Amino acid sequence: MMNLLQVVRDHWVHVLVPMGFVFGYYLDRKKDEKELKPNEKVTWK
Repeated sequence: MMNLLQVVRDHWVHVLVPMGFVFGYYLDRKKDEKELKPNEKVTWK
């Protein structure tokens, strides 16, 4: 157990950065599911 904690402590950047990309990708996909308003073709201007 101590070995695992030491690895996480030493390499936390290598764990959090990919998790940040995954979380950002998830939020981006969730935002893309937004319904369009009437007479609107895209959600961005």
